[in-house]
Amino acid sequence: MPAQKDVRKKNSSATTKTKATTRMAYGVKLLTSQHKDIRKLKRDAEAPSIHGNKFWGSSYLIMDYLQKNPPQKGCRVLELGCGWGLASIYCAKKYKAKVTGIDADDAVFPYLQLHAAHNDVEVKTKKQYFEKITTKQLEKYDMIIAADICFWDDLADIVYKLIRRACKAGVGKIIIADPQRSPFLEMSERCVNKFYAELEPWSVKKPRSASGSLLIIENN
Repeated sequence: MPAQKDVRKKNSSATTKTKATTRMAYGVKLLTSQHKDIRKLKRDAEAPSIHGNKFWGSSYLIMDYLQKNPPQKGCRVLELGCGWGLASIYCAKKYKAKVTGIDADDAVFPYLQLHAAHNDVEVKTKKQYFEKITTKQLEKYDMIIAADICFWDDLADIVYKLIRRACKAGVGKIIIADPQRSPFLEMSERCVNKFYAELEPWSVKKPRSASGSLLIIENN
């Protein structure tokens, strides 16, 4: 009698690749576009309208800088143009900072809060345009951070005036990151001349490649 052929599927040799739906950056858990919670938000929530549709690269420059130059634990941090709040969440998680994120588009806040929840931190949010942020409001903060906020020409003057108010309010440190767009460089030159700011080239390769400059103001 001829030997029977083994027609059983060799499941042991079959492999199914599952695409990861989370990744880590400087200790912060990020959800990819394929994560079920992100997909649900995109279906159910209002779509962000002012470029607030993802994490932007300059946030990685801020996190890398802060890892090498850490702020005080529990400091009060304001992130301007926070978007999905990567740098805000990093500060809250790594340094126990009390963080507020401001953005002109409140449609980004559900994405920020989703990531904050996945990282077990709290970040307050407020919808506000930069030119409406007052000196009195800025007095509440020890440090201001911002990434990719000078993407339109008219923002150079608006951000410069906001920095001027922040310095007047006594904010101890201001860090703004950008991939060296022209409005950012124009604004930075004014800050270097007026506030003795430093403009430092900065780059990271992992967990995501990003490069640009950091505008750093020590207002002590």
